[in-house]
Amino acid sequence: MCSEPVTAPQSPRQALPASYRQGRFRPPPDATELVLVRHGESEPYQDGRLFPLTDGHGDPPLSAHGRAQAARVCARLAAAGIEAIYVTTLCRTAATAAPLAERLGLDPLVEAGLREVYLGEWEGGRYRKMVADGHPIAQRVFAEERWELIPGAEASAAFASRVRAAIERLAAGHPGQRVAAFTHGGVIGQALAHASGSRPFAFVGADNASISRLVVTADGWIVRGFNDTAHLDAPG
Repeated sequence: MCSEPVTAPQSPRQALPASYRQGRFRPPPDATELVLVRHGESEPYQDGRLFPLTDGHGDPPLSAHGRAQAARVCARLAAAGIEAIYVTTLCRTAATAAPLAERLGLDPLVEAGLREVYLGEWEGGRYRKMVADGHPIAQRVFAEERWELIPGAEASAAFASRVRAAIERLAAGHPGQRVAAFTHGGVIGQALAHASGSRPFAFVGADNASISRLVVTADGWIVRGFNDTAHLDAPG
């Protein structure tokens, strides 16, 4: 008599282990995303012919090349979800922001606290000459990373406090929004140094019409990008 075949017991189906994908950065819901745009290139300084002054600051207009840079950076930002535009009291920022304001139908707001560091006796274009000539004080400014070495210039601590307060005002006014701030190289450098805890001049030197990105949250500031010039480097 043949015995019945024996069926092996079925083991319960083994569950697959959990998997975890790498994710993209997502800002907290109430964070403010700041798109920091350095103004386009301004007119060159000619020795002995000072720029016009606005509240003591040199206030040159954009050069023809600077206007072309402004068109490019604004074309890139047109579809970036910008909900507000800020400029400073100096005309080169307003001129750089103008193409974006027109595309989006937004009226730029003025935030005076984001104007460039005050350069004292080297205002009106003299600073460019002193740096180009390798003036000993200019060399010390960059070696020691202190603006106040320039006669009459704004103290670095005061400048840092001014920039921090201005960005905090923008963040308080635009929680959960993306804002474009058209500003200056020294301001961008100061803001990113504060956010990263770097040495003071680590981010000084953003190119004209470059894009840097900063996320401001209730817990602190986060650097998300520096000196993006892809729109300037692309052909056309």
